[in-house]
Amino acid sequence: MKTKYVFVLGGVTSSLGKGIISASLAKLLQARGLRVTIQKFDPYINVDPGTLNPLEHGECYVTEDGGETDLDLGHYERFLNVSTSRANNVTTGKIYQTVIQKEREGAFLGKTVQVVPHITDEIKRRMMLLAKTGNYDVVISEIGGTVGDIESQPFVEAIRQLQWELDDEDCAILHLTLLPFLNAAKELKTKPTQHSVRMLQQNGLQPDIIVCRTEHHVTPDIRKKIALFCNVKPNAVIESIDAKSIYEVPIMMMEEKLDEIVINKLQLKAAKKPELTEWKKFLDKLQNPKTNVNIALVGKYVELQDAYKSILEAFIHAGATNECKVCVHYVHSEHITSDNVAEKLSNMHAVLVAPGFGERGTEGKIIAANYARVHKVPFLGICMGMQMAVIEYARNVLEYKEATTTEINPSSKYPVIDLMEDQKRLTIKGGTMRLGVYECLLKKDSLVYKIYGKEQLHERHRHRYELNNVYVEELERKGLYAVGTNTETGLVEIVEMKDHPFFIGVQFHPELKSTVENPHPLFVAFMKAALEYKQ
Repeated sequence: MKTKYVFVLGGVTSSLGKGIISASLAKLLQARGLRVTIQKFDPYINVDPGTLNPLEHGECYVTEDGGETDLDLGHYERFLNVSTSRANNVTTGKIYQTVIQKEREGAFLGKTVQVVPHITDEIKRRMMLLAKTGNYDVVISEIGGTVGDIESQPFVEAIRQLQWELDDEDCAILHLTLLPFLNAAKELKTKPTQHSVRMLQQNGLQPDIIVCRTEHHVTPDIRKKIALFCNVKPNAVIESIDAKSIYEVPIMMMEEKLDEIVINKLQLKAAKKPELTEWKKFLDKLQNPKTNVNIALVGKYVELQDAYKSILEAFIHAGATNECKVCVHYVHSEHITSDNVAEKLSNMHAVLVAPGFGERGTEGKIIAANYARVHKVPFLGICMGMQMAVIEYARNVLEYKEATTTEINPSSKYPVIDLMEDQKRLTIKGGTMRLGVYECLLKKDSLVYKIYGKEQLHERHRHRYELNNVYVEELERKGLYAVGTNTETGLVEIVEMKDHPFFIGVQFHPELKSTVENPHPLFVAFMKAALEYKQ
């Protein structure tokens, strides 16, 4: 069967949820037995999000093959339970970088390099690349930004050209737009949607499906009005009302028959009825918890929840597994002091110290780790969170009061956390960290071995600094054990305390591999420890 293409574009405003709609559609098509993948096209000129501030862009998601990508790829993986790759996220920066490299190599034979055809040709090549490298029935391409943005125009033009090149039944265009509710008039207004679709039409694209984000139900009359003025059938106007959880959206889209409309447009007659039994079981547990726990998320980017998106979703997966509601309390690490730490953490049933970079907020993370260790509160440190836990232990147990990381003090007397050897020669920052999946071997007498139930792990990384092996023997002698290591490099991946109900630090990012169907075992165990601590 030929690969079919679905393009998802947005209008009126950003943050409408194109990623969730794309992932929900993909989930429904996958549940029908189709092989589906999703890719994200971002209009910004950065080559990838690796050098972007999390407060501006949200978290940087890392794929198995070490790609630093948009956080929407996390949604794709969590919904579909399949791994994406660096090829699933393309930015304007990547497009221009490739075209300019070809021009420097003389690939264009002296021609003037222009947006059309050279940039649009490269966009089209990327849009169809996954279909050529993977065996997919449907490839869904989400275009970042909104229609009308200067940055998005080359992508819209590339889709116009592709739509012209492909057979009519091989391509569908889905437009996500906003239906605002005017409280004074007590009605939904369709004009923003009409203008957005008109702008899309002016760029040469006619949507096949219009998905309307709304806070109120869309009446049949409003559907007919949108259909009439936007030149689509009334059944192709889909309501996407606000949901309590993003995981309800696939069910809502199935009720709106979004998957049926796409299947009919693409003539995918072989598709069966969707099978979502396990998804509904997960939703039932999520919506009907038997208890709740308070978890402190200690970090320096807490002003923007998307900065810790994968951690928050891993909490949801693990909470549903344990049939409990996870109440996340954001604690800004920059505001934690020795005087107020008890006030901030005493009502918590577990403490997670989040990843991060730079000096700001590190002392607060160290104080939080100390509180969890001393008061036997379940603790999980991720990446820099693990490093701060090691520094705390070195300062207060080994009594190296000046212990720190060379990220903060390159001439430290006790550099218990140090720059990795292969990072010391690098001058270019983008894409040069230790990225992607690496192997980790566990000690069989450890808590993490019991949690994982196996000796060998493959987890995703994103860091430059590591636990300095010079101090490992001394740390272990005092009770903080290196229980997971990379056998090739000797890098310590996991530390834990034996005389503590749950005190674990990991150098990798377990949250990146947690999905609805496969909640991450570390988060499941962490949540279980929080429940036991509460009781």
